[in-house]
Amino acid sequence: MTVRKTPPFRADQVGSLLRPENLKAARAKHQDGKLSDAELRKIEDDCIRDVVKMQESLGLEAITDGELRRESWQRDFLRAMDGVEFIEDMGTSVTAKTPHAFGFAITDKIKNPNGIMTEDFGFLKPLVSKTAKVCIPSPTLAYHRGGTANIDKKVYPDVKLFWNDVVDAWKSEINHIAKLGGTYVQIDDTCFAMLCDQRARASLKERGDDPEELLLTYCDVVSRSVADRPANMRAAVHMCRGNFESNWNGEGGYEAVAEKMFANLKVDGFFMEWDNDRSGGFEPLRFIQPNQTVVLGLVTSKSPELETKDMLKRRIDEASKYVSVDNLCLSPQCGFASTAKGNKLTVDDQKRKLALVLETADDVWGRA
Repeated sequence: MTVRKTPPFRADQVGSLLRPENLKAARAKHQDGKLSDAELRKIEDDCIRDVVKMQESLGLEAITDGELRRESWQRDFLRAMDGVEFIEDMGTSVTAKTPHAFGFAITDKIKNPNGIMTEDFGFLKPLVSKTAKVCIPSPTLAYHRGGTANIDKKVYPDVKLFWNDVVDAWKSEINHIAKLGGTYVQIDDTCFAMLCDQRARASLKERGDDPEELLLTYCDVVSRSVADRPANMRAAVHMCRGNFESNWNGEGGYEAVAEKMFANLKVDGFFMEWDNDRSGGFEPLRFIQPNQTVVLGLVTSKSPELETKDMLKRRIDEASKYVSVDNLCLSPQCGFASTAKGNKLTVDDQKRKLALVLETADDVWGRA
């Protein structure tokens, strides 16, 4: 088995980390008007320096800023995009599980001329001695929660024009990151996994979307968004079933999307969740292409209970029945804090789980 020197790495992570208590307190003071933007930024800077040191001390190759500057993994980013308006309450979500789901309305031409994560990534990159990884929400999220009903027809009379501008906006983001020396971008996506959920598929049909056509559209949009990345930049997609405060949203195995997704989604790696029975089996891995890498999300970020190396090795062995173990890597199933509130475990629990991923990967694949 080969040691991977390019992302995704044998031991990888999805990106978000629990917010330190002093950062939570600072953000609360900032919201109350008792702390300036500059003062909050300084505290964020210090906390990010600490989490970079923590990740590197464990031996992780891919280092993130933990998304410590964000309130939400997706909202902060999409709200900063020109033409996108945040909707606090959309009513029932596409799964009918969340009674008051938020969403995004398209009220003007979508543009991203200056980049959204550039300042944050520009701070992270010099701190990292290994590979600085940036995580951005998927372009599919500009559409999925509301569909065409949330797109102003005067702005985009044809949905194809909407998708073209979405692709251009995400290309701009990736180009800005590349100019800062970024070589590893992760697209965080909930839409592919939601297309595995039969309730979600039924809701999409009710609003007029064909789930199979939508699957191909999403593959095309994400693929085009990363198509112009530099040769030294790797792009991966994380497929999430929901992670808010240790909760979940979608369920169902990847069988419903795997064949078309692996054939049409042109990225270097797939972070996929298999931390519970709701996620189905590993059989869909039989569809991956020879040059594709799947990162098995086997360590849950939702609870403090620590998995065992024996169990993880057994599950990696099960997955290797459908694809070569050389095409596999290991990670937590998701980040530890999709929002600033974080999941229901401690910073020490988080560190133990990341260490377990590294130790298990070393046992299975070795390290250079």
